[in-house]
Amino acid sequence: MVALTPRASATAGARQDLEERRRPWQPARPAEVPVSETVRTSIDAGVARIWIHRPEVHNAFDDEVVARLDEAISRCSSDRAVRVIVLGSEGRSFSAGADLNWMRRAAAAGDAENAADAAKLAGMLRRLAEAPQATVARVQGTALGGGLGLVCACDLAIATERARFGFSEVKLGLVPAVISPHAIAKIGPGRARELFVTGARFDARAAERYGLVARVVPDEEALDAALAETLEQLRSSAPGAVAASKKLIREVLRRDGAELDAYTAEQIAARRASEEAREGMRAFLEKRPPAWAAR
Repeated sequence: MVALTPRASATAGARQDLEERRRPWQPARPAEVPVSETVRTSIDAGVARIWIHRPEVHNAFDDEVVARLDEAISRCSSDRAVRVIVLGSEGRSFSAGADLNWMRRAAAAGDAENAADAAKLAGMLRRLAEAPQATVARVQGTALGGGLGLVCACDLAIATERARFGFSEVKLGLVPAVISPHAIAKIGPGRARELFVTGARFDARAAERYGLVARVVPDEEALDAALAETLEQLRSSAPGAVAASKKLIREVLRRDGAELDAYTAEQIAARRASEEAREGMRAFLEKRPPAWAAR
């Protein structure tokens, strides 16, 4: 048996990593990932679809749904075969936000229990926002309160014209506290002040202007067509570069001055030296798709 030098071992590891990243877009049968009746997950050809299934209550979520969403997001985001996570729901509404029965139970709980309950929702949204894969919200209808928080935590959203949005918490004497980091990151503090304090509802075109939605389409048929186009675009994006880009945005917002300059220089230097970047440049010069692109 021939021992590998550190450099040879690293090269072999890089090749193995590249081979693994090719797999998501190989032909594959859909895989059902059992989570629960209220949250259904499937993985097919590198795309994980996480669906809230409570149409009878407009896909409002409670502590059980939050736990199941967290489980599904954690599982899919740690799966190297998953390249994109799509978040959607059944029925006419995307999500009406927190279930009022859950809110009543929370109001009756002690401070510590209430804080722990809210922390679980915060953790789920954070895991969605920081997933290494691209995340897309498929918004077929109303998204209010925490439901809109789910949209904000995704990288991009596509919505139908009939979708309606709102940070409606103040109408119930509440505040959009847990979802606020993701909402403010999307729309900025100025727009957040307006929408948080009025609790006003707005349509999909306004959501597009505010930066909450990337694209608005006429109906659900067009929604699925637009989603398919978006998935095709994401197939051509290098998975490692996608993950690094998402982390870059988070880190740039936390740093400034010389520290920021040093960090960004380190990041581009690391990416230039990566096997993924070498493959991308080779593919460009050879006029062929890179190894990670869809076949």
